Amino acid sequence: MSEQKQVPHRVVIAGAGMAGVQTAVALREQGFTGPVTLIGAEPHQPYDRPPLSKAVLLGKAEDSAFDVDFESLGVELRLGVEVTGLRPDAHEVDTEAGPVPYDTLVVATGAHPLTLPGSEGVPGVHLLRTLDDAARLGTVLARRHDIVVVGAGWIGAEFATAAREAGCAVTVVEAADRPLAGALPAEVTAPMAGWYADSGAELRLAARVDRVEEGRVVLTDADGRTVELAADAVVVGIGARPATAWLAGSGASLDPSGALSADDRLRTSLPDVYAVGDCASFPSARYGERLLVHHWDNALQGPRTVAAAIVAEVAGAPASTVPAYDPVPYFWSEQFGRFVQYAGHHGAADTLLWRGHPAEPAWTVLWLRDDVPVALLAVGRPRDLAQGRRLVEQRAAVDPARAADPSVPLKAAVR
Repeated sequence: MSEQKQVPHRVVIAGAGMAGVQTAVALREQGFTGPVTLIGAEPHQPYDRPPLSKAVLLGKAEDSAFDVDFESLGVELRLGVEVTGLRPDAHEVDTEAGPVPYDTLVVATGAHPLTLPGSEGVPGVHLLRTLDDAARLGTVLARRHDIVVVGAGWIGAEFATAAREAGCAVTVVEAADRPLAGALPAEVTAPMAGWYADSGAELRLAARVDRVEEGRVVLTDADGRTVELAADAVVVGIGARPATAWLAGSGASLDPSGALSADDRLRTSLPDVYAVGDCASFPSARYGERLLVHHWDNALQGPRTVAAAIVAEVAGAPASTVPAYDPVPYFWSEQFGRFVQYAGHHGAADTLLWRGHPAEPAWTVLWLRDDVPVALLAVGRPRDLAQGRRLVEQRAAVDPARAADPSVPLKAAVR
């Protein structure tokens, strides 16, 4: 009687950003020995994105390629290949280069930046998402152009910071009445508006862009007047949407944001398909709601859960052996000479505490629910962030009066 040949379990990862790369690395670290294929839409060696708006943009680094030896890990790279569809019944991913079969698929395609309606194809209009985007914008900064930035969110502020450092004249146009309006409460973001003027950038709030033409931006300002701004370059930073359009017709369950709906082990509703990073939402028992986290730390942490779940599945172990994915979200931003850090999720808070005054160079905002910290924003106070993040993780109740005293270490405010 002949022996039955065992076919290795094949894992295909769609997306070669942080989430995709870290999934491949975590699989090997956790003992997975089957074939792993990493598909990336860009032709470049996989790279980290945060430096694009900092060192790469300013010419202080040529690239930000991951320090990963894919060959020694036994990971096959298929770069410059766009995924175009998914056929879950056939267990195949469709790509421009043909179908790719899988036993387990990990969707890590990230998010696409939103474009400004009517600006597509207009010369001098830029997005900042890819290495090629950063290279083009680096040339713009080197020429010290007059720049209009549309959007005063995280990416808009970071680009404006780099542009001012490069000596460019910068005007930032924001439709809301304050920066970071979609991310933080008004009382927290109000003092941040002054950061723009301090840096020499002009911030126009409650301003609606009517159209973008080569060399100028036409907008309606807060008083209803039509204003024309000269612009050698326009940089659009108005948000991002999960890159999941290629899943149309696959039966994948998407939430209203367009993200793949995953469970607490990052499994999707499709058999043998996981989702991780900017393209996936997941339920948080900690916060009692589904979260979509478009930040680097989520793309670093989530792959460990995905890898553990795949290894358990291949071994025939129950899913319950893998700890649920329920992180304390974390991100940071460098804006106008300030190091801004955020940990947690403040949506369910019932109390907001200030540690320090917003006019000072450094301060912290702490959000509580029933005296338990659920989130904090630290500006120039990294010790607050480190200690506060641990309190959020531990669900440790604090004395609000002591927690509001910036001279008291947060860990000393625990009741």
